[in-house]
Amino acid sequence: MSKIAIAFAGQGAQYVGMGRELYDAHGIVRETFNEASEVLGYDIAELIFNEEEKLNETRYTQPAILTVSIAMYRLLGVKPDAVLGLSLGEYSALVASGALDFKDAVALVAKRGKYMSEAAPAGVGKMVAVMNTPREVIEKACEEASVKGIVTPANYNTPVQIVIGGEVAAVDYAKELLEAAGAKRMIDLNVSGPFHTALLEPASVQLAEALKDVNFGELEIPVISNTTAKAMPDNADEIKELLRLQVMKSVRFEDSIYTLRDEFGIDTIIEVGPGKTLTSFMKKIDKEITALRVEDEASLEATKAAL
Repeated sequence: MSKIAIAFAGQGAQYVGMGRELYDAHGIVRETFNEASEVLGYDIAELIFNEEEKLNETRYTQPAILTVSIAMYRLLGVKPDAVLGLSLGEYSALVASGALDFKDAVALVAKRGKYMSEAAPAGVGKMVAVMNTPREVIEKACEEASVKGIVTPANYNTPVQIVIGGEVAAVDYAKELLEAAGAKRMIDLNVSGPFHTALLEPASVQLAEALKDVNFGELEIPVISNTTAKAMPDNADEIKELLRLQVMKSVRFEDSIYTLRDEFGIDTIIEVGPGKTLTSFMKKIDKEITALRVEDEASLEATKAAL
């Protein structure tokens, strides 16, 4: 019998109209959107379906993706053996685990998005995807380029894609060093800030304060931490510390998939939320894992049929 994990989408996967088909067809999706709107004080459906400019602002993006992801998770109706999420998606994973109330999560990620957008003003930093280059080569280049400022690996996505981020001068110098070391393909990313780097420390401090007022219950389902690539401890204070660190530390998605496979025996992973990014990552990490997704009616039915 298959062992199933659910992987929740992160920031960057958003698009206008995400979840619209399921919203129109299913009451549980509309109820989830309404719950979020009550917390936020604005109509999240109106924003997601009609307000592209706002949807791409971090403070609005994060509660929007969380809402869509949890609505889809509730609709799927599958209790997985483990959960994880990419960056922001970790909050969806904690809701799915039973440790974090959905309404608390909505309020929290709205604050998180605000803190992150304010921590590193536009133009201060940048992020670059480095393709087909060993992680030790990338880590060495970042270490050497740190003489110019902050630059570190921010996302270990797959064996063939690692994103680096930090201050512009330091990232550009790291690119020069990587090119000299043989890196053939690097892509500057269109992102609103150098997330998961030390430049986000101010957001980390603010988030720690906000987390003091949030209650976490017991983990009913294991959650794999972005920061450690291991199962989170079933302890509220330790979970809060991991969430604080996650804003300014590398996301270890590739290693997290290996943990699901090797320590939990997971052979099927369902991406829940907008887009296909995580499904694409999973196919590059381990082709033996069955990668499914839930984003619209067709993918929902296909996933249910495959389980």
